[in-house]
Amino acid sequence: MKDMRPKHTETPRAHLTRRNLENTSKPRTRRHEIAAATAAVLVIAGLVAGSGFAAQSADARQDSIAATAARAESTGLQSDQLAFYAARGETLTRDSASAALTAANVVIAASHSKVDATALTSVASSLASYGILPIDQLKELTAETKTQTAAVAAATAEVDRAAAAAAAAAAAAAAEVAAAEAAAKAAAESARMQSLAGGNSVDGARGTARSMAASQYGWGEDQFSCLDRLWQKESGWNYAAMNSSSGATGIPQALPGSKMASAGTDWATNATTQISWGLGYIKASSYGTPCAAWSHSQAVGWY
Repeated sequence: MKDMRPKHTETPRAHLTRRNLENTSKPRTRRHEIAAATAAVLVIAGLVAGSGFAAQSADARQDSIAATAARAESTGLQSDQLAFYAARGETLTRDSASAALTAANVVIAASHSKVDATALTSVASSLASYGILPIDQLKELTAETKTQTAAVAAATAEVDRAAAAAAAAAAAAAAEVAAAEAAAKAAAESARMQSLAGGNSVDGARGTARSMAASQYGWGEDQFSCLDRLWQKESGWNYAAMNSSSGATGIPQALPGSKMASAGTDWATNATTQISWGLGYIKASSYGTPCAAWSHSQAVGWY
């Protein structure tokens, strides 16, 4: 028998409902999750932004969601993770700018009065606002500052090297001059000592006395002959002679010997100084001439 009961048929709405239920029962993919999360972030941002966000077109919102979702999918990061790394990158960029500015200021100070740091000073002045500059502009300024800093530092180092080399050369030249002066002084002292040794000899002392007697006092050979005999008796023309009993010293046998200091501080070692004092003593004394002094010495044994 033919079944005359009405057959059960599904309405389109019931069919749609079942399909939706089937679809929702399937596991959501990672892309779906990222897109949903991104959309939620944008919706929240739109609520905060107010009417500005509402004015955006639907296409623009969809493009932004898609771009964020694509970036999240390519990096494997969630939207909140992307936001964290973006903030971290900005912090590192500003820290790098701060370090570049500090290095630039150090180099600018070191280059003062040495090299032209105008360009570096200008770019460093712009970089001083690194805390508020846009990231792209900040990166460019930081790179330019580093380039200028390296250039000025190299130029300053070259100036310092040249100055150090010049200073070393000047020091070497000064040392050479000092060495030459010391050598000349040593040679002069050696010559003086040789001359002194010659002048301190008996013959040297006699020659000095003859010359000084004639040039300073006008005494000729007759007076020198008396002087020669007088001082030969007193000291034998020995500048180091000393009378152990009286303390009389030197060629003229001054008593005390320190009297001869009026003719020179080297009276104890220089025959010429002793002769100068002895001739002056004879001239200023009651003798007046070497022959008168010699006569007195012959009469009483001293002069």
